[in-house]
Amino acid sequence: MTSNFKSIIASDTPVLIDFYADWCGPCKMLAPILKSLKDDLGDAVKIVKIDVDKNQNLAAKYSVRGVPTMILFKNGQQVWRQSGVLQKNDLIDVIKPHM
Repeated sequence: MTSNFKSIIASDTPVLIDFYADWCGPCKMLAPILKSLKDDLGDAVKIVKIDVDKNQNLAAKYSVRGVPTMILFKNGQQVWRQSGVLQKNDLIDVIKPHM
């Protein structure tokens, strides 16, 4: 997953990574928000969900200590990060400057 992950985040399109877990209540609340975000922004953003239980090395590499944690990458660089659930409009405000 790691080499594939590097190629995913190397994009000049903003890539929002959602580190989540199946047992996480707030992660379940975030899922429809991210779907709606993708519906609104389309190809202007990539959204990738990563299960921390199945990708523990990747979660450790990015110091993910709580879920959900979202990290926004552009050209392979981390440009924003936050843990917890955000509303769609807040996420759009974060992503727009990087589009």
